[in-house]
Amino acid sequence: MTASTLSPLELAQESARIMWAEDTATRHVGMELLDVAPGRARLCLTVRDEFTNGHGTCHGGYIFMLADSAFAFACNSHNQRAVAASAAIDFIAAAQRGDVLTAECAEQSRGGRSGLYDTRVTDQNGRLIALFRGRSATIRGRFIEETPT
Repeated sequence: MTASTLSPLELAQESARIMWAEDTATRHVGMELLDVAPGRARLCLTVRDEFTNGHGTCHGGYIFMLADSAFAFACNSHNQRAVAASAAIDFIAAAQRGDVLTAECAEQSRGGRSGLYDTRVTDQNGRLIALFRGRSATIRGRFIEETPT
């Protein structure tokens, strides 16, 4: 398999498969990768007891982590390795123990070595929990290398 033989969707999915296997942090907290496409990704996470803070609500760090992971899969969906250059989050509503949170990330702009991505985090009822914006920077390497012809 080479990158040039895959459609953009297949390339995004194969890049995500390879990245998922290497992403122990995302898997460790129990996130699920629901889908990925070029410039897009959707992940979910169930708020477990150990994710709650002193107020009994989901700790913001876990919400950030979910949004950041969706951002990571979206910005790496073009078979070019990328990392976060910056990220910010606005918490809109509290998530509760047992809530199933979904982070949906969409590419807003990509050019040169950087990209801009927005992620919406919602609960199982569609209630907005947080808005996240990340800026990516490409680094050396691809998930699927081209073979010389």
